[in-house]
Amino acid sequence: MLELISAHRAFQLSGLCVGLMLLASPAQALYKVVGPDGKVSYTDRPPIGSNDKISTVKPNGATEAVDNPAASLPAALRQVATKFPVVLYVTTADCEPCNKGRNFLKQRGIPYAERSVTTPEDSEAYKRVAGANDVPALTIGSQVLRGFSGNEWAQYLDAAGYPSTSTLPSGYKHAEATPLVPPRTVTQAPAARPVATPTPSAVAPPAASPANPTGIKF
Repeated sequence: MLELISAHRAFQLSGLCVGLMLLASPAQALYKVVGPDGKVSYTDRPPIGSNDKISTVKPNGATEAVDNPAASLPAALRQVATKFPVVLYVTTADCEPCNKGRNFLKQRGIPYAERSVTTPEDSEAYKRVAGANDVPALTIGSQVLRGFSGNEWAQYLDAAGYPSTSTLPSGYKHAEATPLVPPRTVTQAPAARPVATPTPSAVAPPAASPANPTGIKF
């Protein structure tokens, strides 16, 4: 009985935490992570290196499972990526520094998540992450690097413990870029039913009288 009460309280607390996080950062993506032991946690940063089950949490509280390519990483690389996840923030496809940063990470074999900054909501959330609007930016754990610099990015990746050459498994595919702020689902209101126009009732013609023998109404 006590175990059931404890489990119920834990469920209530987890729901409360989700609600508070959604209220505290309504424009920031939220992730639900379920570990191998069934433990549930929530984070605003994608757990790039974990092999846990990951879902995104929508503004209405619903969850949607996402692919986790980190499940196939070598143990050593997965451990580093779990401790210091790497996230690349980019904008439109014609951003040359963004393309250079992306190619740098792929050539070095860094598992990373990519977030696109294209909408006003993305820009507001990005400003809270990077402290400015210039792109690209790279986060390694809690460290934020603004602008692309191969030497600087390499130094911080080295310090975090990432290998200097790729150890990614053959056929590994980096996840596609996703919006920093998930688009809100717009629910269309049901179409209003047409209002039937009442049919006017027939009016009986006036009866003939001695003063109006024809019954004509003027």
